[in-house]
Amino acid sequence: MAFIQCDFYSEVLGMSSSINVILPQATRSQIGMDGVASRGRHKTLWLLHGLSDDHTIWGRRTSIERYVAELGIAVVMPAANVSFYSNMAGGARYGEFFEEELPALARSFFPLSEKREDNFIAGLSMGGYGAMRLALTRPDLYCAAVSLSGVLDVAAFRESTDTSRQAIMRRVFGDQASELAGSKSDVLSLLETASRSVAGLPQLYACCGQQDFLLEHSRAFVAKCRELNAPLHYVENDGEHEWGYWDMMIQDALKWLPL
Repeated sequence: MAFIQCDFYSEVLGMSSSINVILPQATRSQIGMDGVASRGRHKTLWLLHGLSDDHTIWGRRTSIERYVAELGIAVVMPAANVSFYSNMAGGARYGEFFEEELPALARSFFPLSEKREDNFIAGLSMGGYGAMRLALTRPDLYCAAVSLSGVLDVAAFRESTDTSRQAIMRRVFGDQASELAGSKSDVLSLLETASRSVAGLPQLYACCGQQDFLLEHSRAFVAKCRELNAPLHYVENDGEHEWGYWDMMIQDALKWLPL
């Protein structure tokens, strides 16, 4: 595998940004790990970080490079700040960046496939929200989306009594919590919209630990998926909001991906 740290300028954000990229490499003599690579442009997993982290965290907390070596897929891990992968009411246009600019830029830098069936998106916590929001906003871009312990009921999260969380949510979504439910920021509402799209819903995977403070978010997402008969694979098991759980579940999600 090739591991590449890439810094570039974003016209949409008006500043420099970063991605870490894992590219497939066919290897036969490397001790302890074999690598697989296909010819042409690579299938790609867009892997998103959580609220307190950045684009380096998946490589620091898991063995993601080893996990994908035999799958022959690329992994793009972008920096998102505390944006919730959205156009911020009091900040940069990260929604536009992730929906439009970043995919085009990354494909101009690296041999990544543009085909819907070759693109998957996943994330944890804030990144789980981002993965679902982006996949449901642009179901034409992704064939599968994965949420690990995701903030999947953003309207409920906005109403938290935690003052630091309230400040972040105001910066991202503005002051009116009542406007989130049913909006383009609401994953539960986006499920309905995407189900009526020409592309149709992507395959969906969600998981959450039973001791996780966000468990009810995943349960609300499951209920909406069942209401719409959406293609969801759901895992609810023992675990908390921490990296031991996410390291375990990203491996399960990789086995589930429709490669």
